[in-house]
Amino acid sequence: MKTFLITGANRGIGLEYCRQLQERGERVIAVCRTPSPELETLGVRIEAGVDMTKDAAMASLVERLDGLHLDGLILNAGILESTGLEDPKTESLRRQFEVNALGPLRLTHALLPQLRNGSKLILMTSRMGSIDDNSSGGSYGYRMSKVALNMAGKSLAIDLQSRGIAVAILHPGLVRTRMVNFNPQGISPAEAVLGLLARIDALTLENSGSFWHANGEVLPW
Repeated sequence: MKTFLITGANRGIGLEYCRQLQERGERVIAVCRTPSPELETLGVRIEAGVDMTKDAAMASLVERLDGLHLDGLILNAGILESTGLEDPKTESLRRQFEVNALGPLRLTHALLPQLRNGSKLILMTSRMGSIDDNSSGGSYGYRMSKVALNMAGKSLAIDLQSRGIAVAILHPGLVRTRMVNFNPQGISPAEAVLGLLARIDALTLENSGSFWHANGEVLPW
């Protein structure tokens, strides 16, 4: 049995990660600000009240974990807010950077003592963080924050190589979640997480730092 910690676990992809990992027989620690009824029915360990922008909340989480070894750290919490050229909404830009890019890096730093040789660090990003793939423009806060997260992931892969910790930078595809208003063109969270777990299972130090689609496609930076 392995221990996985998942942030943003109360709904969407995070909730589905918790469900599928538990079904595989893994130990799951679900981290969120506020638990959902769906999460509470899973029967996994829930660590609530964790705001990815607050140092005190992260410190409290570390204290509650009490040095528990983590085989997998899945940093899934994120936000998407509309920020176009006509109204860039400076506060929204800052908020998206705080949650989508700075939060994962800060929590990785806080939990680093609990990752060991063989542990896996998973950063949930987006194809919208690909500069080469940007053909539609807009979405400044989300795109910029995910580019920053991708760069953090690449640097983490290099810095953690000597510790035996592999890093995956994963795009789930277009998924029918609240974040995208349950876009009917998206795939289900269950289908997305099946692919994501396949990428995590295949993650090694040799392919650490890769930017993957859940379907296995290597994405351009």
